[in-house]
Amino acid sequence: MDSTQRELFIEQVREHHAGLRGFVRSLGVDPLWVDDVAQEAFIVAYNRLDEFDRERDFGPWLRGIARNLVINERRKSARRKRILSDNLTDVLVSSSSVSDEEDRELGDTALAKVTALRECIRTLPEKSLGLLKSRYENDLSAQDIAEEFEMKPPAVRKALERVRVALKKCMEEKIGTPLGAS
Repeated sequence: MDSTQRELFIEQVREHHAGLRGFVRSLGVDPLWVDDVAQEAFIVAYNRLDEFDRERDFGPWLRGIARNLVINERRKSARRKRILSDNLTDVLVSSSSVSDEEDRELGDTALAKVTALRECIRTLPEKSLGLLKSRYENDLSAQDIAEEFEMKPPAVRKALERVRVALKKCMEEKIGTPLGAS
C-alpha cells in the first residue's frame, strides 16, 4: 500500500469511525467491546483494501465487515461473551442492511433503534421487565424463569414473545419505520 492509499484509508477511518461504533453498538455488542469490534472491522478493511471497489461507498462496505464480525462473534460466544443478548442480536443483525442503496445515515438510524429500544424497555410493566432481565441479562432458561415467577415454562415463553412483539411495535412507533424480522 502506497502512502496515497494509506492517507485515503486514514481519511475513511476518520469519516466513518463514529458511525461504525454506533452501528456495532446497535447490533447488540456489549458496550465494553464496541471499540474492539469496530477496530477489528477497520483492521479487516485495511487488510482487504485491495478488494474494495473504489466506485462504491466505503461506509456500507465497512458496516458489512462489522456485521460479519458480529455474526462470527456470535458463533464463538461460548468462548467469549461480547454480545449482550443472542436473541436481540439476531433481531438487530437480521434487520440491518449494508447495501449501497441504503440510507447513508445507517449509523444514526441504528443508534436510533438502540435509543428507541431503551425507551420502550423503560415503559414495560415490572413483571415484563423482570422476565426480560431474567432471560437476557441473567441468561436463564424458560424453566428457571418459570420457577422464579411461579409460572409454567410455556407461559414464560409466550409472555416473552408478547413482550418482544410489544417492544418491536413500540420501537417502530418511535423510529417511524418497520423493523423487519422479529
